[in-house]
Amino acid sequence: REDAEDLFQETYLRAFRFFHQFTPGTNCRAWLLTIMHNTFRTRLSQRKEQLATDSDLAFHEHAHGSCGGGHSWGDDPSATVLARSFDSEIREALLALSEEYRVILLLIDVGEMSYEEAAVVLACPLGTVRSRLSRARQALRERLTSYARKQGYFSERRSDEKGN
Repeated sequence: REDAEDLFQETYLRAFRFFHQFTPGTNCRAWLLTIMHNTFRTRLSQRKEQLATDSDLAFHEHAHGSCGGGHSWGDDPSATVLARSFDSEIREALLALSEEYRVILLLIDVGEMSYEEAAVVLACPLGTVRSRLSRARQALRERLTSYARKQGYFSERRSDEKGN
């Protein structure tokens, strides 16, 4: 929760600092989400660098008999958001996707962003958003089929009928 609040606050601070770059008449929400996405990616890469340094330190301390703490692997902000929003099987399926697939699903299906807004945030063509989303949904569907059956969302018979 604190990570999300920090991200929100940093996004608005950056938006205020760079407000002179905003073009009146364009989509303000998409502009803010672009700033948020870029801020998130920057923070994520900084954390990955810190995790690598901390894991090297922890390995070194372990090899030399010290009891060192270090960061847990759960410090990835996207993993934290997923951990709090979805149950473990869904979270693991989302984390198994490539970053570009996970981001497009979270923006459109979870964040309820339009395709056009996602294209602006990701700085890619609308067709790319559509194809990535389609591929991401298919990949997630394949990963979650057995989970959906266990939860009773559909039966074996229904998937058999599809072939007829």
